[in-house]
Amino acid sequence: MKRQLARWTTLAASALLATGTMVLPAQAGEVTPSVVGGTRAAQGEFPFMVRLSMGCGGALLTKQIVLTAAHCVGASGNTTSITATLGVVDLNSGSAVKIKSSKVYRAPGFTGAENGNDWALIKLASPVTSTAVTTLPIAGSTAYDSGTFTVAGWGAATEGGAQQRYLRKASVPFVSDASCAAAYPGLVTGASLCAGDLANGGVDTCQGDSGGPMFRRDSANNWIQVGITSWGEGCARPGLPGVYTQVSTYAAAITAAAATL
Repeated sequence: MKRQLARWTTLAASALLATGTMVLPAQAGEVTPSVVGGTRAAQGEFPFMVRLSMGCGGALLTKQIVLTAAHCVGASGNTTSITATLGVVDLNSGSAVKIKSSKVYRAPGFTGAENGNDWALIKLASPVTSTAVTTLPIAGSTAYDSGTFTVAGWGAATEGGAQQRYLRKASVPFVSDASCAAAYPGLVTGASLCAGDLANGGVDTCQGDSGGPMFRRDSANNWIQVGITSWGEGCARPGLPGVYTQVSTYAAAITAAAATL
């Protein structure tokens, strides 16, 4: 069985439904991820992180557009059903910035996280003005698609666990296409970037982390997004790395779509 496929969890859905927040349906058989084996992020450490009300993460691409996973959203169109929370690590903080969505753009050709095209854009009803929030550039080439990456999210800290109040972070090493395809036969390698401790497991994104960024430092020591938390089997299991949308594959399409919103 595919590991809680898309990292969007039924636990998150039930919790959000209890609060009366609209939850979008997950893809059949899919579940969402949180950061396993990580530590709590400091306030202001990752000022581009976004929490979305359907139980997913995202990163601020521009002051008015969030980049997330396609499996987190419904079909493209106008919508005010999603609330983005920004500027805090504590989701209960009184200083959180909350903005409703105005439009969703889902990648054309998306049929399921494991099939590629797992990216989407959410336009906010108004631009973010808070100085506590910044944008996260995306990688336009494969130059940064290796090494050690950082992942962050409010997802579960253990497989099958509850999503978190505080943002968590972890470091995960690059896993080659060949090794990842051996773990997941049929992997769409051109659309995927894999990361995790193959031998030991223990560190990974998990349910509720879907849509959040995987990022690293660029040549100027600035953060750059190389992946979008997408899917995997279980969380932090040895031999089963996390699978992330390879941002460099879709960078041109993402940039073009953002310009139309």
